[in-house]
Parts: sequence; structure tokens; C-alpha cells
Amino acid sequence: MYAEERHWAILELARKEGRVDVAALATRFDMTTETVRRDLTVLERRGVLRRVHGGAIPVERLGFEPNVPARDSVMTAEKNRIAKAALELVPEEGAILLDAGTTVARMANILPTDRELTVVTHSPTTALTLSGRGNITLMLVGGRLRGRTLAAVDGWALHALGDIYVDVAFMATNGLSLERGLTTPDSAESMVKRAAISAARRTIVLADHTKVGNDHFARFGELADVDTLITDDGLDEQVADEIRRAGPRVETV
Repeated sequence: MYAEERHWAILELARKEGRVDVAALATRFDMTTETVRRDLTVLERRGVLRRVHGGAIPVERLGFEPNVPARDSVMTAEKNRIAKAALELVPEEGAILLDAGTTVARMANILPTDRELTVVTHSPTTALTLSGRGNITLMLVGGRLRGRTLAAVDGWALHALGDIYVDVAFMATNGLSLERGLTTPDSAESMVKRAAISAARRTIVLADHTKVGNDHFARFGELADVDTLITDDGLDEQVADEIRRAGPRVETV
């Protein structure tokens, strides 16, 4: 097994079990504990694991919120597939909202150029991506910029979202569970996400399977608020069926 493949395997195990131990990983992968520690250090530097005594814990379990580069560097193939699948739900014309999130940002990069759309976003990064598109009327929502997620939040953003109505909102989430619905670590960002959902006729959530089963501090929506969840094929089919029974259509890619 190559080092990169081993890193992904360790990360997936940590997310599944909630924790990984150095000794157990050394036995599992038939390598020295020193090599395991180096692997955990690499994953910590990428912002996806946090080292603890004797092992590591995925950042989702600690309530730690990775910055945009760290989040954008993981699950890249899955995010690309999800973003491409989301294009099927973009209307031929009308207004859509693009949330701040790395998977939604990938979708912005590949939005069709043959459709006349009004695009509302509170992500300056997404706005910059779309700024030169002649077929798009771009509406940038202002507010305080959160450096960790590069999303506009607080009163200015809430006021703007309260005065609009779009056909589809394409939303990101840090966590999604049957018990808690849609969650994110920051309360200011959760309020903006909730306002975005309220401003949309339909809500599409783009989230890779590692987000499912995680709960964060601030809830911004229920599963019943979601029309469609687009995720990757790493999601357990039984869990997918449970989510479907809660309301959303689940599409795995």
C-alpha cells in the first residue's frame, strides 16, 4: 500500500470509529509505530485529524472547523462527482443560491454557460469565479467575512437574504444526521444558512459521506427541509434509506 492510500485508509477508519490508536494501526497495517506517528502528523497538518495521546481523532469529533484549503484538499474525487451531479438540478433559467462550501464552489466552476441565471451567493470566492460569466447576473451578499470559511455572515447577510426568493438553493453542511439534521460549528454561519434555505423554493444539499453522522454546535435545518441530498457512493445504503424516510431524496454518485 502506498503512503497516500494508507493515509486515506487511516482517515476513513478514524471517521468511522471516532478515533484511531497508534498501536492498533501499526498492527493493522504491519508497520512500525514510528511510521504510524509520521502518518498521523501528515494528516494533522492537512487539517483532517487532531493528534491526541496514543492516537488521533477526526476534526469533526472535536468540533474543530478546518479552514478552506484543508477542507478542499480532502475527498476531492467525491466532491467533483457530487458537483457534476448537481448540475442536473440547475434550472434552464431563473435564480439559484450557492452556499459557501468547497463542494458548492466546485459546482460554481462548472456551471453551464448556456443558461441565463441569477446567482446569489455569500461566498466572495464563488463570486470571483462567476464574475466574468456573461450569462450570469451575479448578486453578492455582503456582511462580516469569516476568515475560516470565507463566508459573509451576520446582519447584513441576513437582511439581504430576507428580501429574496430563489428557485433552488445549493447548500453545504459540516454535519448531517437523523437526530440533529443539518449542523455547522459556527452560530453566525448557521443563521445565514437557515435564511438561505428559507429563501429557496427547493433545497439541494451537497455533502460527501463523511459528513453523515456528524453533529456540530449549531443546527440550521431539519432533514425535512431538504429536497435532495447528493452524496458519494461511500454512504452506507442502510443509512441512505433512513435519510430517505426522513424526507429527502438521496442521490449517490
